[in-house]
Amino acid sequence: QVQLVESGGGLVQAGGSLRLSCRASGRAFSTYAMGWFRQAPGKEREFVAAISNWSGGSTYYADSVKGRFTISRDNAKNTVYLQMNSLKPEDTAVYFCAADSRSAARTPSGYDYWGQGTQVTVSS
Repeated sequence: QVQLVESGGGLVQAGGSLRLSCRASGRAFSTYAMGWFRQAPGKEREFVAAISNWSGGSTYYADSVKGRFTISRDNAKNTVYLQMNSLKPEDTAVYFCAADSRSAARTPSGYDYWGQGTQVTVSS
């Protein structure tokens, strides 16, 4: 069982940056692949980024955030991060982190554990 708590959301102007954190409770954090998803009002939850388990040697990004967002993990702190730069109004959404013991998937169904989400609002 893994419990996830996101933090770091907020209001930022377009072009600004935010860093989201997701801290996991429980043991064996390093064995979980981690993902970030987002959901805007009236839209489906969409993939943002994912990182493989253990050393996090493999990372994956949605085309819409590639080159602007960076996912990373610190296994000693049981935490996964999402550094978001050059933010755009269309990045506004609730951001969720997710964990799975299998692989770094690009679909919500590929994850067993979810956080409660953190709001990111980008003003124009």
